Amino acid sequence: MTVEAVSAGAILFRDTRGRREYLLLKSRPGDWEFPKGGVEGDEELQQTAIREVKEEAGIGDFRLIDGFRKEYDYVFEANGKTIHKTVHLFIARSFEASAELSKEHRDLQWRDYEQAINTITQDGPRDILKQAHKYLDELVEEDEEDGSKTYLG
Repeated sequence: MTVEAVSAGAILFRDTRGRREYLLLKSRPGDWEFPKGGVEGDEELQQTAIREVKEEAGIGDFRLIDGFRKEYDYVFEANGKTIHKTVHLFIARSFEASAELSKEHRDLQWRDYEQAINTITQDGPRDILKQAHKYLDELVEEDEEDGSKTYLG
């Protein structure tokens, strides 16, 4: 019997000196991933993503970017059960420079796009990061005067 499970999380990014960086967390099994976790009770997917960013990255000052939600799924075994998990990922912009490691993870790193693509260990999240990066590129409007970036949408 296969158990269905649903998680939600966010591809969290920050702008550092005009460069976009993404937060990656190293899970206990050793995979590099984005903050994510299971839906609790009657939570909406966005509510779960917001809670998980706060719990897993210790970041409270961030904003979800409208118009982006992608999903991937995978199957694994746990406690003698087959679990089919669907993960919904949003994009969120962090207004905090640092993150805080939770007990659920071994490490965390802010990585630029190329580093992040080469660090993520699963195809699903890697493919969604590619889509998210392109989506953000299309939303960015650079201010010619001061070089700051505004995310529209």
